[in-house]
Amino acid sequence: QGRFQTMVLVCLKIKGTWNYTAVEKEECMGNLSLKKFTQFALVLALVYLGVSYLPDILGFGGSILDAASPLIWGCVIAYVLNILMVRLEALYFPKSNREIVQKSRRLVCILLAFVILIVILLLVINIVLPELVSSIDLIVKEIPLAWEELRLWGIAHADQLPVIQETLEQANFDWSASLKRALDVIAVGASGMLTSMVDLATSVFGKLVQLMIGLIFALYLLFGKERLSQQGIKIMNAYLKPEHKAKILYVVRTVHQSFTNFIVGQCTESVILGGLCALGMTLLGLPYAVMTGTIIGVTALIPVAGAYIGGAVGAFVIFTVDPSKAVIFLVYLVILQQVEGNVVYPRVVGSSIGLPGIWVLTAVTIGGGVMGISGMLIGVPLSAAAYKLFSDHVNGKLTGEQMWRKHL
Repeated sequence: QGRFQTMVLVCLKIKGTWNYTAVEKEECMGNLSLKKFTQFALVLALVYLGVSYLPDILGFGGSILDAASPLIWGCVIAYVLNILMVRLEALYFPKSNREIVQKSRRLVCILLAFVILIVILLLVINIVLPELVSSIDLIVKEIPLAWEELRLWGIAHADQLPVIQETLEQANFDWSASLKRALDVIAVGASGMLTSMVDLATSVFGKLVQLMIGLIFALYLLFGKERLSQQGIKIMNAYLKPEHKAKILYVVRTVHQSFTNFIVGQCTESVILGGLCALGMTLLGLPYAVMTGTIIGVTALIPVAGAYIGGAVGAFVIFTVDPSKAVIFLVYLVILQQVEGNVVYPRVVGSSIGLPGIWVLTAVTIGGGVMGISGMLIGVPLSAAAYKLFSDHVNGKLTGEQMWRKHL
């Protein structure tokens, strides 16, 4: 009855009169009922169409995402570069009011950010790639020799293993003949291989074009980020209530802070871990210390599991030189990971994002299972943002002070 009276009063207020009769009251309620029925029917029709044409809708949405993938990558590139650019702008004559400094600050800092990232990438490639190629080449050369040594050893111990003796004597592997057969297979499939190479070249060219579009879009975003921010605020002022605007700004800024802290902390932690790995390997006299430390540092950008991925690559490379030293390296890496996980990571990354270790492991596990490596990378900061928002909401319920009100 209370809701009925409220709706009637609102309806009559819109009509501009408080003097109503039973007929007018019934007319108002009829109009309200018709409006509610129309809205319900429209929602029901949309739900029916969405369920009926769900495959087509998903396919259309996938096509839009594929077409917009360069722009999405541009947003990712711009976001990462912005973190570095902001810090460079703080160092670029911060107290100068000269016009030339003000106008050139953004351009110079964007170029410096690009140069720094490219130099780091080229340095990593220059350190890692030659050593990996030499290790693979060494393995390829050693396989025939190792097989021959194994065969001769088996023949020498034939009295102990007669069955193996017969097998090894028959396994006089002819590497030249095998290579000839492999070349014959390649020659037969040359046309198919040529087609595959053309397809690969086309795919690579397409990816390069998408990368260039993404970089150009990232530059537009970086140069116009203040204008875009002002336009977003203006749109929210026009269409949203102050409370809704404050809540949206609070969520966006919390997520942004979590991602920024995670990226900065993860990069710092990767440098520390890679440096400690290279230093320890040098002191232990292990080969490929700089290369392995670099690999560990790069793969450590992936939370929790990244260093072990790099450790597998490092152990493989060291194994080609000395298997015993590969075992020593693995033992050292496990010890280093324990120290890093309990001392370095909580102080550098954990404290910066404000996420307990158990939730970091949960975020990495679920994110990796759903989206692979990219899921590991974005799972931790998203979980940190959700943890922060939920914690503030709970504290607000207890204290009566909501954090989002600070953005009003």
